[in-house]
Amino acid sequence: MRIKLIAAALASAGLFSGPAHAQVEIQWWHSMGGALGEALNEVANAYNASQKDVKVVTSFKGTYPESMTAAIAAFRAGQAPHILQVFEVGTATMMAAKGAVKPVYQMMRETKEPFDPKAYLPSVTGYYTDQKGNMLSFPFNSSTVMFYINKDAFKKAGLDPNKPPRTWKEVQAAADKLKAAGQECVYTTSWPSWKHIENFSAWHNVPIGTKENGFGGFDTEFRINSPAHVKHISMLAEMAKKGQFTYAGRTNQGDAKFSSGECAMFTGSTGAQGGIRKAGKVDWSINFIPYHDDIKGAPQNSIIGGASLWVMTSKDRKPAEYAAVAKFFSYLSKPEVQMEWHKKTGYVPITQAAYEMTKKSGFYDKEPGAELAVKQLTNKAPTANSKGLRFGNFVQGRGVIEEELEAIFAGKKSAQEGLDAAVKRGNEILRQFQAANK
Repeated sequence: MRIKLIAAALASAGLFSGPAHAQVEIQWWHSMGGALGEALNEVANAYNASQKDVKVVTSFKGTYPESMTAAIAAFRAGQAPHILQVFEVGTATMMAAKGAVKPVYQMMRETKEPFDPKAYLPSVTGYYTDQKGNMLSFPFNSSTVMFYINKDAFKKAGLDPNKPPRTWKEVQAAADKLKAAGQECVYTTSWPSWKHIENFSAWHNVPIGTKENGFGGFDTEFRINSPAHVKHISMLAEMAKKGQFTYAGRTNQGDAKFSSGECAMFTGSTGAQGGIRKAGKVDWSINFIPYHDDIKGAPQNSIIGGASLWVMTSKDRKPAEYAAVAKFFSYLSKPEVQMEWHKKTGYVPITQAAYEMTKKSGFYDKEPGAELAVKQLTNKAPTANSKGLRFGNFVQGRGVIEEELEAIFAGKKSAQEGLDAAVKRGNEILRQFQAANK
């Protein structure tokens, strides 16, 4: 593995040399299974092999919500992990967890570890910094939603596999032909709220909520029942009714439906590429997500998903442990490490240097689709509507949205009724968070 070779080279160069002392062990709790979990463990193992001072121990703790719940319980018991992987919608909740987390910028400063937030892609850093520009968590597996097609299914339906749909009108036209050709699962998605509410909003430059999608304060309200949102979700409901949209579940269940060859079109994370490649069953392409060409300003830019690494505190945590975490974060930022992670998983390289190194390596010449995530994130300069979101308790808020989307896709509610309900119920959750964090 190239990451192992990199680690060996760093070790032989003496970059981790120093006086012998007790090895510091740090616990890293994460939510990556399958091919992504294997890639994560390779990163940790390569770091461990590169030096003798620190040992990173990885532990899979289930889904993102499950790992957050486990970490909260561990913190209360005085046994919090050193590093917790938290998905992007948990950012505001972690920011409000006073005393439970140590901001990354503060840790790096205290440990005198070199750290330049400007080295990271702006679309990544903006999500994880406070209003003063201080980075609170460490970007790791940053992704965005992409549009995938099964080329063989397109050929069978008489569609040009080299001309994937660009607009939702074209998606619907392709869906008609795919269905007529006998395709059972025409289109599916992973993470429905992330794709069809959150990224839909950014891509079409419409707000998800007030106060710059929550960046401007806790007194925010959802705006996901606008005419644009209703139009889009109504379209999906109609596709579901016609058997052209297969609902797969609230998280990444759609990944397997595409990688197995079951579904012809799919919206999912850039991070799905590792699993698709490993399955090896589909001749596929990755593309920009479709847009509605009658909505002014579209396409704008997509927003990131994935997760960042939060440093957790503990009453008996020693300075040497924070210093060990800081050293590991510096390692994760190395261009060569980020480049290999990017190549293997499909997640975007988090630093500009890693992006440039990947370009120079010729990887994008061989895999042109691999660069599309960065291009889509930077398609236009972010606006107040498209720089991301920061809603308190959005783990629960997204759950409410998903519940209402399920009712709409099942034909139990109209798009307007379901989205109105999502706004009402979501705002109640926002007010609870606001009251608890005055």
